[in-house]
Amino acid sequence: MSAKRMKRRRLGRTGVEVSEIGYGAWGIGASMWVGARDEESLEALDRAIDLGVNFIDTGLAYGDGHSEKLVGQVVRRRSERIWVASKVPPKNLLWPARPGIAVERVFPYDYVVRSTETSLRNLGVDMIDIQQFHVWSPEWLASETWRRAVEDLKRAGKVRWLGISINDYQPESAIDTLETGLIDCVQVIYNVYDPTAADRLLPVCEKLDIGVIARVPLDEGGLTGNITPDTRFPAGDWRNRYFRGERKRLVWERAEKLKQAVGEGHGTLAQVALRFCLSHPAVSTVIPGMRSVRNVDSSCAVSDIGPLPADLLVELRNHIWIRNFYGS
Repeated sequence: MSAKRMKRRRLGRTGVEVSEIGYGAWGIGASMWVGARDEESLEALDRAIDLGVNFIDTGLAYGDGHSEKLVGQVVRRRSERIWVASKVPPKNLLWPARPGIAVERVFPYDYVVRSTETSLRNLGVDMIDIQQFHVWSPEWLASETWRRAVEDLKRAGKVRWLGISINDYQPESAIDTLETGLIDCVQVIYNVYDPTAADRLLPVCEKLDIGVIARVPLDEGGLTGNITPDTRFPAGDWRNRYFRGERKRLVWERAEKLKQAVGEGHGTLAQVALRFCLSHPAVSTVIPGMRSVRNVDSSCAVSDIGPLPADLLVELRNHIWIRNFYGS
């Protein structure tokens, strides 16, 4: 596949054109996703850029900066313009944001600035294109703390644009914040099983010209069709919790029904899942985790295939499966 065939979309009012398929760099942090090898991760990053990927999403919390360091290593030696998004983790280390906790305990001014400077060092760059708050609560809307921190970082030339990573399964919680005009991009869960972001959030983003980064497009592996009741994850891998109990069986049964509904001729189940995300015009880029060249090749091919046909999108509505695997 030629890099010229990777389609690009406008990232909201930033005006930049980003690849439809972005690179989700959580998995290469080599902490919660056990088994990531740096040499393989670097090879996958290079392959993705070869195929036209020009957007990478990472975060300071991903392997305590290890993901950022790998991303920076590749970005600095490539001649292509790569847009990099990172995140300030919550100081209290609570994902998602909890109600009733003031922003000063989660994103105090000095902490936001210090975290951003750490990310800059990890990446080895002078400016982060998109700096995101890794969690968000609508209770923080009126606070000047986070606004002042971002304004000062922008003024200092350390941050280009501001984004927020919306709490899992709470897509509408950020709408009031978006209407302040201070947010350039949002990152939100959007996939076949949980398309609720399309109900209200995505139309607001279209109206306000805010870039949309679709995350968890493969449901942490549940939409690849590769999770079976017998799947085993390495000790210490966070997926042991996400797919605990009967969840692997439930995920497998759902995926098998989905495969039957999709039929032949639309690509693998994972490719169908990515095509679903790209079928919504508000989505600027979708960021699957791609720790291997094989996964990079499969995911990047989706841009050439294009969005799903209308009749299949209608069928997929019958497979919505709203649940919170992060909860109890």
